Amino acid sequence: MFFSGKSHWVRLLSLVLLVAMLASCTATPTAKPAEPGANNGALQPLVDAAKQEGTLTTIALPHDWCNYGEAIETFKAKYGIKVNELNPDASSAEEIEAIKANKESKGPQAPDVIDVGYAFGPQLIEEGLAMPYKVSTWDSISANLKNADGYWYGDYYGVMAFEVNKDVVKNVPQDWADLLKPEYKNQVALAGDPRISAQAQMSVYAAALANGGSLDNVQPGLEFFKKLNEAGNFVPVIAKQSTLAKGETPVVLRWDYNALADKKALEGNPEIEVVIPKSGVIAGVYIQAISAYAPHPNAAKLWMEFLYSDEGQLIWLKGGCRPVRFDDMLKRNAIPQDLLAQLPPAELYAKAVFPSIEQLNAARAAIAENWDKVVGADVK
Repeated sequence: MFFSGKSHWVRLLSLVLLVAMLASCTATPTAKPAEPGANNGALQPLVDAAKQEGTLTTIALPHDWCNYGEAIETFKAKYGIKVNELNPDASSAEEIEAIKANKESKGPQAPDVIDVGYAFGPQLIEEGLAMPYKVSTWDSISANLKNADGYWYGDYYGVMAFEVNKDVVKNVPQDWADLLKPEYKNQVALAGDPRISAQAQMSVYAAALANGGSLDNVQPGLEFFKKLNEAGNFVPVIAKQSTLAKGETPVVLRWDYNALADKKALEGNPEIEVVIPKSGVIAGVYIQAISAYAPHPNAAKLWMEFLYSDEGQLIWLKGGCRPVRFDDMLKRNAIPQDLLAQLPPAELYAKAVFPSIEQLNAARAAIAENWDKVVGADVK
């Protein structure tokens, strides 16, 4: 999603991911998944069935997040399928709640597909919310980044960064401790509600690592945000590109690929600097899944085929997101050199750590449960 294309870093990331990530779970498919290695001809019956359904309902896919705007428009043009986009700014938890709330509905508010934080994978299976499906490029996805039965699969990953409006902030912060300085009063914001947003929770997690915590102890992260709030530096607003550009939230804590997308979109008005902090560099993986109650199951499967094709993976990479099949594509020389050259230097990410799914779940629960009583800021 953002890293250098140099092979050394690619091997390093792969090793870290293999060590840090776990896959899980079981169940019987309700429909026969596409077999790994299936070619385009083999997928034609799926294409025909998806076109007959005519619609795909997505949720929580802002067009500037991982270049989803291009992905959606390309899918629509390629297959002639309408895309019904629900709540682009929904959190991972809200995506899952949307599935639950529409179990008995085949209407326009029922999502077919979701894109959520890695820690939500086990919940999807435990609560029977996901439909198993293996895309035709299944074999090129690392075993540790997918559920063995096809209930979910990693899509892309990045690291937590500072996104800074340089027209407002003259001294750009370089590390977490800097954010506590008086000069950043009313300037620091999260890109989500930490009680429900994976991106915001990972910001707290990263702050914990930078302040004496560990992958098993997020309390220092909550204490850090308490200090930030008490100092008057924290802005309890869910930051977006618009609030950043207006100077309402001039320092935003968010995934580097989102920050890089904003920088590209704003084209210097205002000037944006993306900072990977010197400490507390945490990486996060997101996952795709098809709703077990999808009103358009064939369109949902075709969407997954598109995203996990070389074409779809390159669209994510253009958006600054490191796609899950990056290593495979790099080996096959399927990534244009000019695109590789646009990726940030590898050394900026050398300190990145990847929590395991158990650590993520524990951290997510601790942050959601303790944010109000420790930090006391109602983020909206």
